[in-house]
Amino acid sequence: MAVVVSATAERVHGPVQYSGNRTEIFNTWQHYVKTPLLLLKMPFVKKVKTDAYFSRFQVKYRRRREGKTDYYARKRLVTQAKNNNAPKYRLVVRFTNKQVIVQVAYARLQGDFVLAAATSKELPRYGINHGLTNWTAAYATGLLCARRALTKVGLADKYEGVAEPTGEYSVTEALDDDDAPRPFKCYLDVGLKRTSTGSRVFGAMKGASDGGIFIPHSEKRFPGYDPESKELDAEVLKKYIFGGHVAEYMESLEEEDDERFKKQFSTYLADGIGSEDIEEVYTNAYAAIREDPTFKPTEKSQDWKAETLKYKVPRLTHAQRKARIAEKIEKFQAGGDDEDDE
Repeated sequence: MAVVVSATAERVHGPVQYSGNRTEIFNTWQHYVKTPLLLLKMPFVKKVKTDAYFSRFQVKYRRRREGKTDYYARKRLVTQAKNNNAPKYRLVVRFTNKQVIVQVAYARLQGDFVLAAATSKELPRYGINHGLTNWTAAYATGLLCARRALTKVGLADKYEGVAEPTGEYSVTEALDDDDAPRPFKCYLDVGLKRTSTGSRVFGAMKGASDGGIFIPHSEKRFPGYDPESKELDAEVLKKYIFGGHVAEYMESLEEEDDERFKKQFSTYLADGIGSEDIEEVYTNAYAAIREDPTFKPTEKSQDWKAETLKYKVPRLTHAQRKARIAEKIEKFQAGGDDEDDE
């Protein structure tokens, strides 16, 4: 509320002495001023931008407007050294509601190019048919992408990574031989995913690191890391790698609520997989991935064919159009001569 009073009050009665709270001040003014007070409310004032603002407005990148790309992070992941032309590779990890996507990509002026990719939808080929978005599935997808990328660049035999995961922190190092090639280096690209401790993003990174790719990282974001003691519990991390956390949850849920257990893990039970079988499933899957990481397209159950085939008529060249016109004129003249003869 704003109070507007007569400006002649002080000129008539002299300076007004203010004391006390707002109510007392208000009553003091009311004593001096004989004219009625006018009470007003401040109206809402819309902030109007000038034409100069709009004429100089710089539109943000499309993927920033869509909220898909963090360009602050992308700038640092893409910028490469100027003393050579080696691309800076990124291990891109993304999650959807149904699958995990891991790619080894690099940037050019034309856009991003993918060197190798793997999705958790390929894991049923290796015996993993359930839980295709959990932490262990992310590890398996990262391992598959790493072995596939190293096979493509010819480093699969030289850098095998960690064949039998123990949960210990490890980073791929260069070979002792001076003539041997350096390890394939990638930087983790998490996109907009929160990098909290135990996140599935680091499961995919751990799988790619154990697969033989050199990814600079620390152990601080793995499950089992204690920030107070600053140490990593390798047993906890190993449990996650082999799906032990899923097995523990299955056992606890079966004890607490058997009906909910049968409903939630119905596909596991239909395939005859219990909590004691999960570790064996993932162990066999990791061995199968290392044996044959190549991509194989899924076989289609039926060859689909369009009901109607419509093709766009190709444009004729200038010479073809001239010849077509001459042919039409010739046919027209021939038809006209026949009518005259009759």
